[in-house]
Amino acid sequence: MSEIRAAAPAGYAKFLAELKRRIQTAQLQASLAVNRGLVLLYWQIGREILARQERESWGTKVIDRLAADLKSAFPEMKGFSPRNLKYMRAFAEAWPEESIVQAALAQITWYHNVALIEKLRSPEDRVWYAKATVQHGWSRNVLVHQIDSGLHYRQGGAVTNFDRTLPSPQSDLAQQITKDPYNFDFLMLGPEAHERDLEGGLLEHLRKFLLELGVGFAFIGSQYRLQIGAEEFFIDLLFYHLKLRAYVLST
Repeated sequence: MSEIRAAAPAGYAKFLAELKRRIQTAQLQASLAVNRGLVLLYWQIGREILARQERESWGTKVIDRLAADLKSAFPEMKGFSPRNLKYMRAFAEAWPEESIVQAALAQITWYHNVALIEKLRSPEDRVWYAKATVQHGWSRNVLVHQIDSGLHYRQGGAVTNFDRTLPSPQSDLAQQITKDPYNFDFLMLGPEAHERDLEGGLLEHLRKFLLELGVGFAFIGSQYRLQIGAEEFFIDLLFYHLKLRAYVLST
């Protein structure tokens, strides 16, 4: 028997649309924080491998041993394969300074960064395409197509509004960030994790990443009980924004 729903009050549709927008934005900001932490971790691992190979003359076979030991310590994580560790080393070699990694490259997925390493040699070109990816919300496949078609040289000028741009929650880039299996691995969650497991993983890392959501966010609670009339609801994650003076929900 289908549920009979009462007519919505005046202004409800607009209110619902605004809540959806806020929820999507909060979800994306949380996912961006996790993604940034993962990319920086990979850069740090690559930097340490490089430093020890240069300082202590470690051979290339040490990467295979390191991959096996890390896999043993973190069996749920698939990001520590020998191939991916070599990408981490190449990533750190391409970017000696952490500042540029934080500014541009940590805002795109690891898949995107690997594509930049494989497809381009010039640091300037890599940064240009990283910024354009964020501005336009490109998926990895679109990024590769734009590189192959020489978009940078066809358009010429720099990306001008990157500092004021975040991926749209509806963009391909946002979808890849929120569903990136590398991010799930980073949270020690498999791709088949249940919603409650995913929420628990996010909560485990919330203390580290709360400030990444932006100035003014305060964490209220998880599975927050809300009663509207005779109905009872539970909000997965509840935040309050001090400047907006509004609640931000994740369900």
